[in-house]
Amino acid sequence: MSMTGLGLAGIAGTGSSGAALAAGSAQPDLIVYNAKVYTVDDAQPTAQAFAVKNGRFVAVGSNDEMKGYGGPATRRLDAGGATIVPGFHDAHIHADGQTLLYEVLVGNPFEVEFVTIDSIIEKLRKRAAQTPKGEWVRGYFYDDTKVKDGRLITRLDLDKVSTEHPVRVGHRGGHTSFYNSKAFELAGITKDSPDPAGGEFFHDASGLSGRVAERANAVIQKGGTYPSFTPAEDAERARKGAAHFSNELVRYGITSVQSSTRQFADLQALQQIRPEGLLKHRVSFEVAGDLLEAMIANGIRSGFGDDWVRLGATSENVVDGSFSERTARLGVAYPGISPPYYGIMTQPQDVLDAWAERVHRAGIRLNCHANGEAGVESTLMAYEKALKAYPVKGARPKITHCAIVNPDILKRMKAMDAVPATFTTYAFYNSDKFGYYGEEIMKRALPFRAFLDMGIPAAAGSDFAPGPFAPLMGVQGIVTRKGWDGKIWGLNQRVSVAEAIRIHTLNGAYCGDEDKVKGSITPGKYADFVMLEKDPHTVDPESIITIKTLKTFTDGNEVYSA
Repeated sequence: MSMTGLGLAGIAGTGSSGAALAAGSAQPDLIVYNAKVYTVDDAQPTAQAFAVKNGRFVAVGSNDEMKGYGGPATRRLDAGGATIVPGFHDAHIHADGQTLLYEVLVGNPFEVEFVTIDSIIEKLRKRAAQTPKGEWVRGYFYDDTKVKDGRLITRLDLDKVSTEHPVRVGHRGGHTSFYNSKAFELAGITKDSPDPAGGEFFHDASGLSGRVAERANAVIQKGGTYPSFTPAEDAERARKGAAHFSNELVRYGITSVQSSTRQFADLQALQQIRPEGLLKHRVSFEVAGDLLEAMIANGIRSGFGDDWVRLGATSENVVDGSFSERTARLGVAYPGISPPYYGIMTQPQDVLDAWAERVHRAGIRLNCHANGEAGVESTLMAYEKALKAYPVKGARPKITHCAIVNPDILKRMKAMDAVPATFTTYAFYNSDKFGYYGEEIMKRALPFRAFLDMGIPAAAGSDFAPGPFAPLMGVQGIVTRKGWDGKIWGLNQRVSVAEAIRIHTLNGAYCGDEDKVKGSITPGKYADFVMLEKDPHTVDPESIITIKTLKTFTDGNEVYSA
């Protein structure tokens, strides 16, 4: 087994041989040995051991090659034959720890678990009893296909929670919500109210069903009052939420994310918890609203920041609906729906085109949410116009989700080096929704095989809260294409275990334009890695999800231990 390394006296300098490493005046801070290391580095795919100095990998090789390294202060970690891979990278996540800490969770954020409509009502009743009349009572992580009742929650169900509070149950997919009668009343919405542009009020035999999609949510949420906090209370909630979410991420082996959350508040919180040692993962922060405008006005470009927190692409500019909530804008009609239903587009092409060119000219990486073929095609059209108007080498425009494609889409993406951050955990967690699309569409959905065969370095984007963020759930899902319910969809799009791990590591770094410093166990890159109980490459593929994370390291420091 050959060894690669960098001189310990100057990590940022030129590479040097193993002999120079051993003779260097500086000694490694950490040596990990007796491991089964999958580096995700084609120059040296596997190893037994590696050394870390100043938060970077400095040598990778065999146990024998590492024996002579280190000094009195070097920590030596015997991995006991455990499997080690680079730290997992989630290329699209909403890292909202405040919701996990402070809100009513009516479903399980992390695992497949079935609940009842009665249990949802009871949880919300308890919150309503503690909430002033007229103030919103809200529930989170509802999943319509994880309900034992086998039906959607309705306006009439939520009327049982309260007739004095507006009540909202948000689908974990993030694009539809369910409301009680009081919420519609306070917003002045009746069964005869027209749908707003880019949104929809759904109806049933009772009139308004309670289900509201896309931009119609903003209309109904104008009614009622919301809890208020002092600036100090808001800041403290943001700090605690950020620290809590960081702990959750490293528990699953995630060391890097591309995250879009509450903008200024969460960006400030990340910076505040970092010197306290409470930030345990790296963040490419995706920007929107006032923060995006501030970047444009002040000439701040994507990439500004440091090793831990940097400004990344834009937050996802939503072009169409949701894959999990069946509002994605397809190129063909949804099967079995009459009259024909194609999904929702949320903005006209000229508005999207203007946004893309303005942001691209400002040196900020483009990022749009697009699920169905029609949504992806609209996004590509805007990107093509922006890149033609202002050519930039290595722009790497991002498409968040990119859930359903066709051959023409793949060719256009490859031509501009567009990078998809596509659902992986959905393949396992949301298999009970794929019947709404049917096998013919699912052959082109979550299309990792098609991406890789086209040479497109697709990345894993859990989209949490819409999907769980457990990387090994994602690996199993896209390797087997079999869901929790035992059903297989789109088997033609499956990938190998090695490919799935690359999708969750190096490809994520590429998606964030950070592949030169993270994503593989390579000398010179950040020493972010995960120790796993078993080897995903050798276990039964249908048991990958059960593999435990033993330890997680960020910057060469242990940040989680089982």
